[in-house]
Amino acid sequence: MKSLLENKIIVVVLSCLFLVLIACKQEVKKASGPEEGSRVTYLPYYNEESFTPHWLTPNSTEEKNFHKIPDFQLVNQLGDTVSQKTFENKIYIADFFFTSCPGICTKMTGNMGKVQEAFKNDPEIALLSHSVTPSIDSIPILKTYAKNHGVRDGKWHLVTGDRNTIYELGRNHYFVENDLGVPKDINDFLHTENFLLVDKNKHIRGIYNGLNRASISQLITDIKSLQEES
Repeated sequence: MKSLLENKIIVVVLSCLFLVLIACKQEVKKASGPEEGSRVTYLPYYNEESFTPHWLTPNSTEEKNFHKIPDFQLVNQLGDTVSQKTFENKIYIADFFFTSCPGICTKMTGNMGKVQEAFKNDPEIALLSHSVTPSIDSIPILKTYAKNHGVRDGKWHLVTGDRNTIYELGRNHYFVENDLGVPKDINDFLHTENFLLVDKNKHIRGIYNGLNRASISQLITDIKSLQEES
């Protein structure tokens, strides 16, 4: 009798555990769906150098008043003026490089090329690479660099122009440098491997390591997510 009773108790306990596991699984599945307001419904927004994510609702008042990349005027490899108007109704990826870079820039350019290839037939996506040595990277030099690295004119803009403008954009609006809290001025060289994802409303929506294959794959995935949001 005792053995039979013990067996019944074990069966009841196991049955209860099974029901609890089923309920938990259903609850997790329910909570993770976008219809339940999961934070991955939208990519986060960023507004300062620590890149603390802000989870905003697109088109909300808070989003409209959030940090944006300001307008600018630079010149690309074709000698055309590039401004925020160039990226109207476009998602774009920005980085900072220089053509004579002996180290990381070649790999960054190669990885930006992978992003270009992934969206080569998509007019909604554009690329923007700023020269941090604009006095050296003239239009002809940028044009040669573009040709040597498979840059598609009209898709990927390599820009030069006023040094102060480029450094102001990089440090105070894109927040591209990693050395958080270290004071910099215009005489300090700007160099970073970071890529920035910018939405159609000029908000920063992601930061990625331009040297890391997994990070580039994530960037491509996030661009597609941002397109679905738009």
